[in-house]
Amino acid sequence: MDGRDRENETGREREDAMLIVLLIIVAVVIAMGVYIVPQQKSVVIERLGKFNRITGPGIHLLIPLVERKAATLSMKTDRLSFNLDAKTADNVTIVLEVSAQYHVDYDNGSGTPETSGVYRAFYMLAEPIAQMQDYLSDALRSSIPSYTLDDVFSKKDDIARDVNANVAETMRGYGWVLVSTLITGINLPESVETSMNDINAAQRQREAAQALADADKIKRVTSAQAEAEAMEKTGRGIAAQRIAIAQGIKDSLETIKESGVSEGEANELFLFTQWTEMMDSFAKSGQSSTVVLPSDFNESRSMFEQMLAVKKTDAK
Repeated sequence: MDGRDRENETGREREDAMLIVLLIIVAVVIAMGVYIVPQQKSVVIERLGKFNRITGPGIHLLIPLVERKAATLSMKTDRLSFNLDAKTADNVTIVLEVSAQYHVDYDNGSGTPETSGVYRAFYMLAEPIAQMQDYLSDALRSSIPSYTLDDVFSKKDDIARDVNANVAETMRGYGWVLVSTLITGINLPESVETSMNDINAAQRQREAAQALADADKIKRVTSAQAEAEAMEKTGRGIAAQRIAIAQGIKDSLETIKESGVSEGEANELFLFTQWTEMMDSFAKSGQSSTVVLPSDFNESRSMFEQMLAVKKTDAK
């Protein structure tokens, strides 16, 4: 009995060990077959080397040793940055800093996995991002020579938009969506940049000189206008003064005539009065430090008679 009991106990231990091993194998198999797909990810499953299905976020099972995860694709929008040299229409070599935003096509293929964006993105291109960069580089190098350097700076957004539209159509066929393409920087050779700075500086100097000339012109024109207006007003004042003087002379002569003095005597008296007033005004003006006059009144009278003689001669 003891021998059979030992044999039975040994058999039970062997069975327990096999069960434990089996449970471990099952656990390992289950562990190998369970996988979790994170949010914004898609996993391509192949069975015996052939595409089988596409799984989205969540927990999933696959058959170990028969199925495998061929690829995990991110559904987020990613960024591609690179530098590109190109030549403009005026033969200036520039370096463009390009940035492109892209993501896997979200199209599910109308229920057929083989036509979905994820399937095409994984199976159609071996190096999709590198080929996307090649497409963008080729499109930019074909577009930039149509523009001058100034046009590239002023129309860089239009250039990038046109390039993005052309490349996006091609990449969508491969399961990739090109969201946007941006030209974030334009670098020039040092010699070209120096020349442009010199040109801009010269242009600013010309504009400053022109502004100063315009200001001086306006100042001169304004001064001339003011002087002309002043002279016009002065002329009007002189004319009014002469009219008043003439009217006063006329009134004075008429008053003298009414007193019984003859016209000739009145004229002589008026001339003498004007002469004396002129000499008095000349003496008071201070324009000359010395005034030479005859010492004898008779000589002064002779000067006055000479003035009358000159007047009579002019009248003839």
